[in-house]
Amino acid sequence: MRRVRATLALPRAALTCGALLLLASCGTGGDGDGHAPGAPVGVTAAAGSATSVHVMWDAVTASPSVGTYEIYRGTAKVKEVPGSEHMVDVTRLKPATVYAFTVRARDTDGRLGPRSREVTARTPVAVAADHSAPTRPGSPQGRVIGSRAVQLSWGGSTDDRGVVSYDIYQGGAKIHSVSGAQTATVVTGLRPGTRYSFTVRARDAADNLSPASTAVPLTTAPGSDDGRGTAPTDFGAKTHRGDDGAYYIDLSWVPPRTDGVVTEYQIDLDGQPATSLVWGGTAPRDRATYSFYVGRDAGESHRVRLRARLPDGTWGGFSAERTVTTGEAGS
Repeated sequence: MRRVRATLALPRAALTCGALLLLASCGTGGDGDGHAPGAPVGVTAAAGSATSVHVMWDAVTASPSVGTYEIYRGTAKVKEVPGSEHMVDVTRLKPATVYAFTVRARDTDGRLGPRSREVTARTPVAVAADHSAPTRPGSPQGRVIGSRAVQLSWGGSTDDRGVVSYDIYQGGAKIHSVSGAQTATVVTGLRPGTRYSFTVRARDAADNLSPASTAVPLTTAPGSDDGRGTAPTDFGAKTHRGDDGAYYIDLSWVPPRTDGVVTEYQIDLDGQPATSLVWGGTAPRDRATYSFYVGRDAGESHRVRLRARLPDGTWGGFSAERTVTTGEAGS
């Protein structure tokens, strides 16, 4: 299922699949409405070891801003982090156990928003007397994606009992964690024109950490770029006339490459924000489609493009802009 949050008045909306809820709004993401923050989206949970789970979520846009995030295991609050952080390690868990997590945002005025959808993770079985750490991750490489993101990859580590996760460090601070089956990630939300140094460490079920990989120094591009490296690709647009006689614009695109699933998009129509599209269920990874109402008159031309909200809460770059004309053959 996916939700649509309209940021401009649109008479109607339709999707190519799934159930919809169209909500009228006078801003984007609830900015300036003085209400409690919305529920965090993009929440994921993955075992970091036999006794820990790494929980991540997308930043919540709110006015006033989010002051803290509260992390719940079942009904019990187990962690609280500043609003600038969007990940946490929940520790002191039991091995071989399934845990359920939710996240709530609290704004700087103290208003607590609703819970996110529940996500689950299973900690692996603990292995007695395991004091052997995984080997150092090998051959780390990286590339800059514009001014605010980098992509990292590394050779897999080995361990006598198996690698559970990889921790990514920026300088001496852990900034991310991915599954032991994953040997690449995208780090977003960086500053333009800034030099960074990234390393990777492997972790096993007993929480043994490998030595750090060799460092990957990367400098983001200067200034504010167009974000092409984080933009949706293969973007297409056409129009069709529905059975009701109205015209619709049909969009299709490939989501940007990110670490995590993109759950929200902003669609611009004729240079203005028209709709925020939010997936409430499983968001597509390979190709996404969406169709929306634009009126009943033939011969009207429209320019359309879209961008994704990245897993760290920042907006990626816009797709290529397409122009379509209602009622025109092939448009």
